[in-house]
Amino acid sequence: MIKDALFFSKILLFGEYGIIQDSMGLSIPYGAYRGELKFGDQACSEQAKSNGHLCDYLAYLKQESTGSLETLQLNLAAFEEDIQKGMYFDSTIPQGFGVGSSGALVAAIYDRYVQNKIDSSETEPTKDQLIQLKESLGKMESYFHGKSSGIDPLICYLRLPILIKSKQDIGTVGIPESGVGEGAIFLLNSGQPGETQPMVNIFMEKMKQEGFRNMVKHQFKKYNDECIKSFLKGDTKPLFQNLKELSGLILENFSPMIPNRFTKVWKEGLESNAYYLKLCGSGGGGFILGFTENLEAAKAKLQGHELEVIYRF
Repeated sequence: MIKDALFFSKILLFGEYGIIQDSMGLSIPYGAYRGELKFGDQACSEQAKSNGHLCDYLAYLKQESTGSLETLQLNLAAFEEDIQKGMYFDSTIPQGFGVGSSGALVAAIYDRYVQNKIDSSETEPTKDQLIQLKESLGKMESYFHGKSSGIDPLICYLRLPILIKSKQDIGTVGIPESGVGEGAIFLLNSGQPGETQPMVNIFMEKMKQEGFRNMVKHQFKKYNDECIKSFLKGDTKPLFQNLKELSGLILENFSPMIPNRFTKVWKEGLESNAYYLKLCGSGGGGFILGFTENLEAAKAKLQGHELEVIYRF
């Protein structure tokens, strides 16, 4: 019997693309979407489809068990046996929306089948353990997106906010409690899934241009890192000043990652100051993150769009 092990989705509030270049990142678990391993009836097409995906994933893990995953004591025989018994991943996390659908699955597999796992249920992992955990989970998640940083499954596994200061400096962090004020962070549904790998490939190509590289290194990193510092302090005035700059930079330099029909919506937020948008994950579709000091004003401007509030100021 599988113990009750729910794994939440995650939201990277700040750091998309920047963390590839060692700027800061802040990611939080988001309990509105979740997934867990269950046994089910193969007559149900969705369950059978998920079971088939697990079977494909098992083949990858078997292949990597003598390579990149050699040090991970994965009980693949037990995994295979459970798949044959009809195990599937029961998930409400939308796929391709930048909220960690593959991260939650990887976290669930790691939790159940890794025999030498770093257990976070009783004591908080040390910094070294977090780095080790991130690397192991990243190797497991590489099946889904090409090379993975391991951040998404790490958040899903720990169910704690994570502050990324650099590739070798990550730790859990407390964030100010969600309030009851007029301001909010929300998800805006683009209505279409995005794919991570093509977007990352575009970014890496752009990084070959000196102008783009300098923008990421100096401007993007500066505004991104300042947003994180202000948010963690609960200091909304500098947060929104830096958000406006960050949102403008993304609009100007990351246009392939912004779904076409949202370019105008993005500009309207910047011009009216009613809200500021930024990418949620790699972009190209999925959710877009919105920040506003006045939720009602933002809703009025974004009439006809689906808003999901995730945090209140």
